[in-house]
Amino acid sequence: MFFSFCAVNKSYRESLCLLVEETEMTNKVKITVIKKFSPEEIFGHEMMREGKPIPLCSYEVGEEFIVDNHLDRPEKFCGQAWQDLYSTLMIYYNGGDYNYPRSGVTFQPCGDGIRPVIFKIEKLDG
Repeated sequence: MFFSFCAVNKSYRESLCLLVEETEMTNKVKITVIKKFSPEEIFGHEMMREGKPIPLCSYEVGEEFIVDNHLDRPEKFCGQAWQDLYSTLMIYYNGGDYNYPRSGVTFQPCGDGIRPVIFKIEKLDG
């Protein structure tokens, strides 16, 4: 049995639809922190909140999270970042693949526009 998963970008009126075979959700996924950006890198200056500079996210570059259940957010994993990555996790857990830049691997940012983090998401065997 197959089902489709679609993401629609309303501002560009485009959609990405993937055909996914319904399978047992047994794939493990590794999420790796690839890059963190500071407000200075994004805007060219510090950003302030309540009179204090907004710091980088607390992740460390190279930090890895192994996830074997798409419903269980790893401890210390940012809730907003988890929500941003969730659609990719669902596609991988259900046997789908983006094939971009290669099979079983994709890159995705979190949605924090002030101090974003780039994650590498990889399917693991078993």
